[in-house]
Amino acid sequence: MSKAVTAALPWHRREDTWAILIALGLVLAVTTAFFLGGARAVSATALSFPTWSDGGKLLGAVGANPLAPLALFGTFLVAFSVASLVIGWDVARYAAGFALLFAFSIVVTALGSNAVLKQWQLETPLLALAVGMLLGNAVTLPAWFQSALRTEFYVKVGIVLMGATLPFTIILEAGPLAIAQATLVAVTTFVTIHLAATRLFGLDPRFAATLGAGGSICGVSAAIAIGGACRAEKSHVSVAISMVILWAVAMIFALPFACRALGLAPGVAGAWIGTSEFADAAGFAAASALGDERAVKTFTLMKVVGRDMFVGVWALVVAFLSVTRWDRERAGAPEQVGTGEIWRRFPKFILGFLAASLVVTVILASVDTGAGTRFSKEAIGPLKNLRGWAFTWTFLSIGFTTRFRELTRFGWRPFAAFAVGVLVNVPLGYWLSTHVFDAYWLAVR
Repeated sequence: MSKAVTAALPWHRREDTWAILIALGLVLAVTTAFFLGGARAVSATALSFPTWSDGGKLLGAVGANPLAPLALFGTFLVAFSVASLVIGWDVARYAAGFALLFAFSIVVTALGSNAVLKQWQLETPLLALAVGMLLGNAVTLPAWFQSALRTEFYVKVGIVLMGATLPFTIILEAGPLAIAQATLVAVTTFVTIHLAATRLFGLDPRFAATLGAGGSICGVSAAIAIGGACRAEKSHVSVAISMVILWAVAMIFALPFACRALGLAPGVAGAWIGTSEFADAAGFAAASALGDERAVKTFTLMKVVGRDMFVGVWALVVAFLSVTRWDRERAGAPEQVGTGEIWRRFPKFILGFLAASLVVTVILASVDTGAGTRFSKEAIGPLKNLRGWAFTWTFLSIGFTTRFRELTRFGWRPFAAFAVGVLVNVPLGYWLSTHVFDAYWLAVR
């Protein structure tokens, strides 16, 4: 992978920047509206569907707030279109694609609210994935629609909005614990995959590092970052991404099923998913499928606060190994691997997540109990709703972009190496979440 490919974009053209700006902008807009008495205006964009068993109740809910779909669509269309323009996407194609994606999200969210489907645990996240994968593999999607399938972008917006629903005090308390659990899992999984890939299956060490990063840190983003740090071949990064997607999609269904079968408490289940899922978007789908906010909170603390922050450190370590060992024969002169590599690879959207949490925490600490209760209902409630829509677009995008044929065309060795890591990661994550750190995860409310 060339330096040109891995060179960082200007800050104003990065997805992380716009995810932060859009999500924090929504947090500040909702907060301002609350203090100016505009809670009714905010509720206009908070589109939700009640649990229904007959179409009349569903239509009645839509009729009670008929402008909500248009307000929600317009708000995000404007924000995403501005981001598209600055980032460099084709705005017209993106807007058309997002309109169709939004329509799909309305359908799957309405279906996910059906009482019968809820009894079968087929709620919005899993339905969005299923619909996306079914259509994405059955028909050829038009290019203009594919331009709106921005999985990483939507999940980053959702994660920053998630920060507004998690008090900063919880993050500070969970930080050391989540990082400790993440360290044990990340190091063990990375080393396992790397050793399996190089010693058992004879893969190139750079390829092994890229696979290991995808399986141990933050999925696709880590595979790209570490692949660039160690100068892995472009095909190696593509294979690593495919392995992440394959196992992440499998775990979306497997982990919630296992959590229910084992009778795990929501907080513990979310921590296990955060430890053993391989991608942020897939993990949110799995945690959301449990239907309990505590699972989503502990997943976020474990995956976002714990594991995702390691990407910069791993990039520095792998870049150093690549320069000093793997590339020694072809390197004409020693390269300098500075600590700035950590910042360059650090997922900046996490800063937005922390900022959103801090803003809401300061507000709640500054008002009396009554105002705090109203703020939680009239401001944080709508922000949770907006977060849910961002994640629904994420889940749909995962489904529409998952190609079963592509996941099976890279041979068995990368799959086998990644599978060895899965066999270590999943039981280790379960043990840490249910026996070592369970007291804390059970206490999260």
